[in-house]
Amino acid sequence: MELIFVFGSNLAGRHGKGAALHAKKVWGAAPGVGEGLTGRAYALPTKDRKVQTRPLSEIDKAIERFIACAHENQDKFFLLTPVGCGLAGYKARDVGAMVRSKNPPKNVVLSTSWLDHFTPAGGLK
Repeated sequence: MELIFVFGSNLAGRHGKGAALHAKKVWGAAPGVGEGLTGRAYALPTKDRKVQTRPLSEIDKAIERFIACAHENQDKFFLLTPVGCGLAGYKARDVGAMVRSKNPPKNVVLSTSWLDHFTPAGGLK
């Protein structure tokens, strides 16, 4: 099975910082692709074309499209990073709740970087 790195992107496809830069350098994310499969990565837009943070309602729709892609590509494992929780500035509990509400398939797994967003009691910050 192919492993796909899922990262927070901007709609302009400028993969210049954080997980997006890593996706470009290591996973083959193509410049100019702000959403969808690109190389061995999936760009999930948390910022707009002007690199401004998108509202949670728009990120929620992007998560929906990502989950649909994962359902359609059962031959791939999708390693989901804490999208929206770094440069976009959202709380992991908010983004995590959106992901859970979409009932992701078993081929979507959380990266260990989500652990940085857990409280000692085991809940998301």
